[in-house]
Amino acid sequence: MTGLMIYGVTGYTGTLVAEHAAATISGGSSPLTLAGRDAAGTKALATSLNVPWTAFDLADVATLRRHLEGVTVVLNCAGPFSRTADPLVAACLETGTHYVDITGEIAVFERIAARDAAAREAGTVLLPGAGFDVVPSDCLAAHLKRRQPGMQRLRLSIAGLARASRGTARTAIEALGQGPMARRGGRIVELEAPLRGRTDFGHGAVDTVSVSWGDVATAWHSTGVPEIDVLFEASPPLRVVSRVPRLLRSALGSPPVQRLLSRLVDRMGPGPSEEHRRRGRCRLLAEGWDAEDRYMASLMETPEPYALTTRTALAIAQRVAAGEVSPGYHTPATAFGPDMVLEFDGVRRWDA
Repeated sequence: MTGLMIYGVTGYTGTLVAEHAAATISGGSSPLTLAGRDAAGTKALATSLNVPWTAFDLADVATLRRHLEGVTVVLNCAGPFSRTADPLVAACLETGTHYVDITGEIAVFERIAARDAAAREAGTVLLPGAGFDVVPSDCLAAHLKRRQPGMQRLRLSIAGLARASRGTARTAIEALGQGPMARRGGRIVELEAPLRGRTDFGHGAVDTVSVSWGDVATAWHSTGVPEIDVLFEASPPLRVVSRVPRLLRSALGSPPVQRLLSRLVDRMGPGPSEEHRRRGRCRLLAEGWDAEDRYMASLMETPEPYALTTRTALAIAQRVAAGEVSPGYHTPATAFGPDMVLEFDGVRRWDA
């Protein structure tokens, strides 16, 4: 019987998580198995880490179900999750395997949340978003809601996301055909144009622009706040993308343009260097307004996103495997509370 299976270990983030898991987990009641579609790559990594491995394609439903039999929890690191989450979740509900992933894709969060009743009936935990998106922001949003129970509007702003892996870049490319997403009246909507603002993360105000980030989905489940926006510090590439006219967005989402952009991503480096992961920092600001427009804010600083993801994803999967989470759909904050992220070294929080 396998305690934890990590699927998608040949990608940039999956490799980091697998390496961390191999250094952390040693036999006992929670053995580790590495898995992926690429048999040669998965075998090579597993052999170097002295960890059992297996390989299978998610399109083969019978094979997928067979590989999950006896697995306590699968941690999905294979993106884009728009392609991998649905078959894995479906198989997990059939086999009683708990499901955790590191997606940041709004539509994926919503599809998994819609399986809440089925998961409860199956006795299965569904907990997507166990990485940087959305552990720190989800916990920060829930903390601010705890401080301001009457909050009606939530704005999350994030700085320090300058470097991405190829997988993250491919996921971002898939969203180029749409405008930024937000919550209005509790519903997810596409904005006519990106919101722009100025945000002070503690070192002076910088330009920010709205993006389609996972908290548009998850923060509503964690807080019940009906109006939610997420903005990033406006890096030069984000400034360019945010100024694309609405009429041209469909062209960016067309198959020929998507294939071209995907080829450009192939020329990127795999992701941030070890030095950048060690030294990088991010800051997140949660701002809330109640029905009388009273304002409250909380600020958080975290390690570099991929470094934090490596730790949060494994810790959450282990806690789910240990039976700490009730069956059904969860966000990190609904599963473990607003303060969970503070358990990780390098995470700090301030209230304004």
